[in-house]
Amino acid sequence: MLPTELLSNRLRGETVEPLRLPIDQKHLDLAQELIAIFTLAQGMTQGELNRQLLELEGEETDYRLKRGLAHLLSSGFSEFETVSPLDPPMLRDRVFTLSAQSQPSPNQTKTTLQSVAHQLSQELDREVLPEQVKAGLYADLPDNQILTQFAAPTPEALLHRYNLSQVQGIFYRASDVRLDAHRNDPGEYKLLFRYVKLFQLMTYIEGDADHGFSLTIDGPTSLFNPSTRYGLALAKLLPALLHVSKWSLAADLQMKDSYSGTIRKGRFTLESDCGLVSHYPPGKTYDSMLEQSFVERWNKAKTVWKLEREVDLVPIPGSVMIPDFRLVHPDGRSYLLEIVGYWRTDYLQKKFAQVRKSGRDDLILAVSQRLNLEKAGIKISETPAQIIWFKDQLLPKSVLALLPD
Repeated sequence: MLPTELLSNRLRGETVEPLRLPIDQKHLDLAQELIAIFTLAQGMTQGELNRQLLELEGEETDYRLKRGLAHLLSSGFSEFETVSPLDPPMLRDRVFTLSAQSQPSPNQTKTTLQSVAHQLSQELDREVLPEQVKAGLYADLPDNQILTQFAAPTPEALLHRYNLSQVQGIFYRASDVRLDAHRNDPGEYKLLFRYVKLFQLMTYIEGDADHGFSLTIDGPTSLFNPSTRYGLALAKLLPALLHVSKWSLAADLQMKDSYSGTIRKGRFTLESDCGLVSHYPPGKTYDSMLEQSFVERWNKAKTVWKLEREVDLVPIPGSVMIPDFRLVHPDGRSYLLEIVGYWRTDYLQKKFAQVRKSGRDDLILAVSQRLNLEKAGIKISETPAQIIWFKDQLLPKSVLALLPD
């Protein structure tokens, strides 16, 4: 996504409209030019790449556009790595220590590098040259890191990512977001709620799969201490929302005037036919490695119970619960399985409150032993679900032990 200083929008009354580029030949050519610069810069330092990008900006007034596209290429499609045969922090420690022990002289730097190279040659049992010490001394600084990989997007894909990022930036300043999703396939609702859960957004949910759902999501500026991290998490929801067919969104904003410094209110709306393109895959992803490893182990287990992923929506007052798995027996019996792993106190309180409100007697909770439920004020005895405790990994045999034959 784009940092705040690279966002562009305009006001029409209180309505905020983010900048969106037309996918025309002029902008496709600019995108292609930037992609070509990154492609040819593989093997160069980040500092060398930045100098080329500054030359492209030149004296023109559209530097913010070029800088924004370059930022997306750098952060979303590039990998920069420290390339050095020797550990830079270790080299700096050795060089600074030796420098402090000797008297200042015109040849001090050269002598110090030679001394460090000699010491390391003895310790590592291989020749270390002064030039290697000098090259590796600051190899881990951002400007000296090497562009090792670049997965070049198409020019059209880059422009779509830019337009999406401009809209995502609006949510950095949201006080609340109201989202109505209606007449959608149940699988689309599940995908949306799974991302709400994954990004740990504070959400009040009403409705059901037959008539649609209304979500009220707290924005970052509604918090007692506005959170940049929470704002980014909210912005990340938009690409997931684009996989839902029918929805409408309205956000109240709190914006700081760049001249007076005063806070003023704004409003932003968006519909499902907005034309934005998501870069998130439509397929299902796991919320954690814990879930993924459990599925892999279950697939190897010898059991007639079938494991299905996130197939039930359980409406409860003010929210909706989506258990991680459903366990189905050939004779039709089924149980819901929810894994409660490594989460904050407020999440645990909300999760166990959902379990109590659900009224389900077919729910199994797999709870990590690392969680301090007592500190969170949770009493297991008041939880209607069956409980499985696990330490590092949830094993299928622990779940199967609770299931009837």
